[in-house]
Amino acid sequence: METHRINRLGLHGDGIGEGPVYAQGTLPGELVTGIRSDSRLEQVRIIEPSSDRVKAPCRHAKSCGGCQLQHASDAFVASWKQDVVKQALATHGLDAPLRPISTSPPNSRRRATLSARRTKSGAQVGFHARGSDTVVQIPDCQLLHPDLLAAFPVAEQLARIGASRKGELSIQATVSLGGLDIAVQGGKPLDAALRTALAAEAGRHKLARLTWQSECIAMRTRPEQPMGKCKVTPPPGAFLQATTEGEQALLAGIREVLAGTPRIIDLFAGCGTFALPLAESAEVLAVEGDAAMVAAMDEGWRHASGLKQVTGVTRDLFRRPLRKDEFKGFSGVVLDPPRAGAEAQIPELAQAGVGRIAFVSCNPITFARDARHLVEAGYNIGFVQVVDQFRWSSHVELVAGFYLPKTA
Repeated sequence: METHRINRLGLHGDGIGEGPVYAQGTLPGELVTGIRSDSRLEQVRIIEPSSDRVKAPCRHAKSCGGCQLQHASDAFVASWKQDVVKQALATHGLDAPLRPISTSPPNSRRRATLSARRTKSGAQVGFHARGSDTVVQIPDCQLLHPDLLAAFPVAEQLARIGASRKGELSIQATVSLGGLDIAVQGGKPLDAALRTALAAEAGRHKLARLTWQSECIAMRTRPEQPMGKCKVTPPPGAFLQATTEGEQALLAGIREVLAGTPRIIDLFAGCGTFALPLAESAEVLAVEGDAAMVAAMDEGWRHASGLKQVTGVTRDLFRRPLRKDEFKGFSGVVLDPPRAGAEAQIPELAQAGVGRIAFVSCNPITFARDARHLVEAGYNIGFVQVVDQFRWSSHVELVAGFYLPKTA
């Protein structure tokens, strides 16, 4: 056994002591013992607990890999996530005013990807244990919205009839206005018998839509998502913000940055999460690489009333970023790239001279990298708002306002 004092948390939520040595489930300041395996400490026991240590609210916290920080107080997690952003900015010589964190409540996740395996006696459904392919059952998960918990018996039955004994189903479940929207990958190839069985399950569980290996098996009603005044039917498995509360916090920051701007470009627009609400007061050019998402956004806009023009464009912004001249005539930009950031798009945007940029990010490291280019081009960071949609996890999201001084 070795004894270590934990000095800090890493980006994945593990405690880190001198060496370095990594100890899952520990907090800064704690004295711990365990058996060392390479750089990891296993069979960890807490000798001197931190004052920030709390009893995990979920009984599955130690076995499930879905949450990394249930053993830490809410105040500690909020402060740590704020500090992750501060440190990422400081690495690039940047500083910015951080507003108090906005944290989604328990039982608010409206989408999740479940893992399901067929067994001799039935099926196992849940999340993977951390660093393992073992499926941990979580019948009373404290993260998921109550309507999303209804996906567990659905997933179990889908595994019984559609999973091979050696394979594993990946089941994306999303709460929609019409009921559960289920998209399955990793199942058996479709044949007539399986189609019939899957359609029967979709009807029995009153699913809004069931998709198997990207093919729609049944759609009882449209799995619509509210986006401002619009109702949008995303393509199966499409990206959606994890919680309604988190989405609204991000949107509030965007609206603040772009208030009064008559023409906006939304980059990496998805299905219109931000473009459609912004169209209540501004014309929007929405650029997205997935044609099906653009089509869903366009349909939602066409069936709504009282909105200004939304023009959807399908374009891969990693391979073909908008050039600086294409921003001419626009006074505001929404930038919401995936975790890799917007490395190809940022240089063109920095030179375009658009007065206001609302930057949404799910990765503080790539955000800080891209923010540095904007600051070097003359932008000021007006604020950073950290948004914690993935409660009890190490995941950090944010929205920030960038302003050119002449238009601030």
